[in-house]
Amino acid sequence: MILRTTPLGGERSGGSRPTRAAAGVLALLLIALAGGCGSSGGIESGNAKSGEQVDASGPVQGKLTISQWPLYIDPGKNGTINEFEDKTGVQVDYIEDINDNNEFFGKLQPQLAKGESGGRDLITVSDWLAKQMYDAGYIQKLDYSKLPNVKQNLIPPLRHPAADPHRDFTVPWQSGMTGLIVNTDLAPNVDSICDLFDPKYKGKVDMLTELRDTVPMTLKCMGIDPDHATTDQWLAAVDKIQEAADSGQIRRFTGNDYIRDLSSGNVDFVLGWSGDAIQLNKDDPAIKFVMPKEGCMLWSTSMEVPAGAPNPAAAEAWMNFVYDPRVQADIAEYVNYVTPVEGVKQILAKRDPKLARSKLIFPTASYTKNCTFEPVLDGEQGREVTRAFNAVVNG
Repeated sequence: MILRTTPLGGERSGGSRPTRAAAGVLALLLIALAGGCGSSGGIESGNAKSGEQVDASGPVQGKLTISQWPLYIDPGKNGTINEFEDKTGVQVDYIEDINDNNEFFGKLQPQLAKGESGGRDLITVSDWLAKQMYDAGYIQKLDYSKLPNVKQNLIPPLRHPAADPHRDFTVPWQSGMTGLIVNTDLAPNVDSICDLFDPKYKGKVDMLTELRDTVPMTLKCMGIDPDHATTDQWLAAVDKIQEAADSGQIRRFTGNDYIRDLSSGNVDFVLGWSGDAIQLNKDDPAIKFVMPKEGCMLWSTSMEVPAGAPNPAAAEAWMNFVYDPRVQADIAEYVNYVTPVEGVKQILAKRDPKLARSKLIFPTASYTKNCTFEPVLDGEQGREVTRAFNAVVNG
């Protein structure tokens, strides 16, 4: 998701999750766009048809325009972008113009509704939003004959998410976990989502502006599986968050800017994203990611080819290129999120053994046994829950 608020971006130190990255508050102001943006639970369709396949039959040449979260790739003259340009001759216009899923969709939707992509060949949004955009005809189905590296190297845990069970229209860029980031000097015994609601820590915790993190994690605290929660249960979780906000239990709702609160000591712990914890730990060994005993939320930001993309052949060539394990190792070494590509661990073991041992980059099945994927949460249920949650965060 990257200073997800500025998110993933503006202030990120090199591994923040893009929201899944960070301009979270703006998202809350844009839910009414297009009859309801992604987080509102539904997207109105335009002229494009759902299920149309990418025509990647043309030559890999020309210009490739990518919309991406800030600081979500290894930079520099020897980085992945320049390597792709040198290998293919394609000119890459890599634009870090995604600060928040909803904000970005609100900007792009009027063009997509006319069958245009605003010149973009590739975008990167969270799986739940990609599902709603695909159903509306705004995203094209992929041509896997051009993606042999993806077919071979996509890790099994990410092959069949609820939002896109066969990865027909999404290819994971990076993934991560939402759990607790704790200053263990200040809160050494925190190990539960419910600790966020413990009066002992009143005013010393942050929660996220991201509905699909904060509310499902609260459901887990309540002993409810988000995958099977009723609308009433979702709303009860929102009520619990409202009570905590009203009482001053929650210091504030944030995007990645919780990094500042942790670094300054304003909070003892936060609901946060795994990649940030690695970066924070480098500066302060006391700050660590803690897997809640109730489990975490798993998420992916994935690459998609929008309807009307002018150069889909280059877009799919890029997707295939970054699924080369060596190339992906460069990216993973910089962003510190869960890499979606097989074979990266062996490469990092030679470069940086500590990273290769990290459960936050290479989580085991036992480590994530209680974790669930962030929900799509669409339809009337999504609209109702979103309205209630936005009222809390904006209140």
